[in-house]
Amino acid sequence: MKKVKLVCAGKIKEKFIVDGIEHYAKRLSRFCDFFVDEVPDYPDDENAVAKESAAISKKLGGYIILFDIKGENVSSEKFAEILDRAYLSGNDTVSLIIGGSRGVSEEIFRAADKKISFGKVTYPHRLMRLIATEQIYRAFTITAGMPYHK
Repeated sequence: MKKVKLVCAGKIKEKFIVDGIEHYAKRLSRFCDFFVDEVPDYPDDENAVAKESAAISKKLGGYIILFDIKGENVSSEKFAEILDRAYLSGNDTVSLIIGGSRGVSEEIFRAADKKISFGKVTYPHRLMRLIATEQIYRAFTITAGMPYHK
C-alpha cells in the first residue's frame, strides 16, 4: 500500500485542527497509509531552524515534497499528478514537509525532490497541516476519478 508521511515541526494544540486532520486521515485510509510525524518546534534562537531541520531530515524517506512559499505554485490537479508520478517512479513512500514558522534549512530545501507552494498567502504552519491533509485527500480522489473534486 502507498504510504504518505506528513513531517511537521511542532505540536497542534487546537482541537478543531486536530479534528480536521483526523477527518481527512480517516478518508485517506482507503487510498494509503497516512500518518503525521511531528518533530519538536524549537524556541527562537540562531540554531532553531538547524535543529528542526535536522530532526525533520531523520524522518524522511521515499519521494520528498517540501511545502514552501518559494516552491512551484500548483493546482490541485497538478498536485495529484506529482503524487501519482512519485509512486509510479517506484517509491512506495512520499514524505511531505511542513517546516516550522521560520522555515527549513537550505539542506532540507535542496534535499526535496519537489517544492510546492499553495500560493503567496502566509498560513500558520499548524493550519497548513489541515490544508495539506485535505489536498492530499483531494489528490487521491482526482487520481481515482472520484467526484469529490469538482
